[in-house]
Formats: sequence, C-alpha cells, structure tokens
Amino acid sequence: MKLSPITLAALVAALALGACKDPAQSSATQAAGDSTLLSEGVGTEIKVAPPDPMVVSVPPSFGAEIKVLPAGKTQVSDTLRVAGKVDFDQTRVTRIGATVTGRVIEIQAHLGQQVRVGDSLAVINSTELGETQLAYLKARAHADLQARSVDRARQLFAADVIGKAELQRRESELSIASAEQRGAADQLRVLGMSSAAINRLGTTGAINSVTSVVSTMGGTVVERQVAQGQVVQPADALYVVADLSRVWVTAEVPEQQAALVKAGQTVDIEVPALGSRITGKLIFVSDTVNPETRTIAVRSMVENAERKLKPAMLATMLIQAAPTERIVIPSEAVVRDADHDNVFIETAPNQFRLTQVRLGPDMDGRRAVLSGLKPEQNILVKGAFHLNNERKRKELE
Repeated sequence: MKLSPITLAALVAALALGACKDPAQSSATQAAGDSTLLSEGVGTEIKVAPPDPMVVSVPPSFGAEIKVLPAGKTQVSDTLRVAGKVDFDQTRVTRIGATVTGRVIEIQAHLGQQVRVGDSLAVINSTELGETQLAYLKARAHADLQARSVDRARQLFAADVIGKAELQRRESELSIASAEQRGAADQLRVLGMSSAAINRLGTTGAINSVTSVVSTMGGTVVERQVAQGQVVQPADALYVVADLSRVWVTAEVPEQQAALVKAGQTVDIEVPALGSRITGKLIFVSDTVNPETRTIAVRSMVENAERKLKPAMLATMLIQAAPTERIVIPSEAVVRDADHDNVFIETAPNQFRLTQVRLGPDMDGRRAVLSGLKPEQNILVKGAFHLNNERKRKELE
C-alpha cells in the first residue's frame, strides 16, 4: 500500500509528537492520526469472503465412485395414484322382492349360492294371491256366460225373434265381461303368475295361494334379507343377486388433477389383497365435483372371470397422464438436506455446488424436476451421498 508524500509527513509528525507526550495524550494523537488516514481514504480495508458451505471439491483420496451427466430432458408421463375400492358392476346387480303380500314358508337360496334365471329363492303363502285367482275365475265364468248369451241372441235375431237393440246390448255386456277377464289376468301377472299358469288356472279352476320368489338374473346371492315365517310385501327387497364376472373399481380424483383423467384411458390397478397389478379401462369420469371432498368420481371396468376380485376390496388406481418433456434425474442423485431436495451441480472440474430443487414423486427410481435445474447443467448422478458427507466434514473443520 503506497502513501502520498503529504500523508507520510503527517504520520511522521504524529509519531514524533507522541514520543514526547504522556501515554494518554499519545494514544489520543494516534487515534486522531488513524482517523485522518481513514478520512483521507488512504487506508482501504481488504475483506476476504468466507468459503461457500455449499461448494465442495472432490478430493484426490475420495473413496466413492462419482459420475457426472447433463440433466437433459426426456418424455415422461405423470402417474396419478388415487385410493379406490372394488365395487359391483351396478348394471349386473338386481334386487329381488316378493310380488305379493304374504308369509314366507320356505327359504331355498342362501348367501353365496349360485342361481340361474327362473330359480326359486323362497316360497310365500299369500291370501292376496288366492283372492285374485278367485276374482279371475269369476270374471272368466262371467265372460263365458256372456259369450253364450250373445250366440243365442244372434240366433234369435236371425229368426226375427228379438230386435237389433237387444243383440247390441248383449254384445256390449260381452265386451265388458271380456275386459274384466283380461284385467283379472293382468292382475295375476303382476302378482307373478305366468301366462301358462293363468291358462291352467282357467282350465282346472284350482286356486293355489302359494308362489315363489324367482331370480330374474343369473349370478351369486350376495344379500338375503328374509327369514322363514317373515311377512313380506312387494316393496321389500328380499335378495340381491349379482353377476361378479365383471366388476368396477371406483376412486376419487382431486379436482386439481382432473385434467389427467378422461374416459377411455387404460389404467393400472393395484389390489393389495391379491399382491398383483391388473389392467382396467376408465368408463366414467364425473362431470361434477363433490363439494365436500373436492374430488371427482372415476370408475373403471375390470373382467373378473376367476372371481378373484371381491367387492369392497381396497385398491389403488394408477392413472397415466399424456407424456410431456421434462428433466428427469435418478433418485440416487437426490440429496435430502435440511428438509429439502438437493442435487450437486458441477461448477468446475471436480467441483460441485449443492443446489435446492423441487421434484415430483418417485417414478421407479426416477424423479421429475419441477424447478431449480436447467437441462444444460451437469449434475452428479452417482456418489452424491458420499460427497455430501465430505461437504459436512469440511464445515466442521
């Protein structure tokens, strides 16, 4: 550091003056001299910056293998994982009840039993059915009587014994009686009797107040809400039969990720109970958001010929979004430090800086970089853990 001649002379004078005065006065004079130096801007303080704790160099004796590669970009698809469950295919579920009011006298189907269309599930004794059969027989007999009356009237009219008005009256009464018979027959069909059974009733006249609860679908009995001796009504659901050869897997997708799902997508489904992954197809994406959970209902269809999937099983739906170009780095390159994800970026040969980044979820050993890294930057993809330990060791020295 060079001093000007004027400043040098002042410094010599100050030192000489201090030599002949008392120590206190000398100290004051020296402070004044120092102040002069600083005021004139001659003395410039040189500050040395402390080393960056995030920068570390690979020492020659570094025991771990290192590997450096450019970040680059690649086509990746975001995988959305949502919790769901196995459910019945609601198009293959039927609730079966009694067609009449009566008392159950026999149970013929039980939970888990396989049934076919037309199989009897339970037997009911119904006075209502007997009364309706009796009404049908009366209506049928009255219609037969009116039919014979019309035949006689036509013969008498042809013989000019009765007038046309009498013939028309009897034909009108026949029409009314026939309509009543058809109405009674329809009522029996509503109560579960087939057309063949109705014709047989009309032929034999034998009233049978016992009827069966008949399965309308082939499948498995998954619910039974009836016991022997119970009085049932048509509004009661006594059995639930489901075809389990195909099931649904339902899930709720957060509304922020609704853009990732659309009907027709192929999805992977993990079922922990089976320990395997199956493939399904999204058949439904709701057009509305649940205001309470802020989610969107989605549904996929899965074939289940072997009946391995059981309704109410827990499942996880993995939905793949359309591929986009992103920076993807190996999970091995990520250093977790101070509750943040970091990577080592090369700043010079064998020199790296620990840099915080924001990453996506793990994708089979890879992480998508959301921010904090550029494609052209070189990063340490192998040996990051050991180099971070070396950095921490340097901090302690």
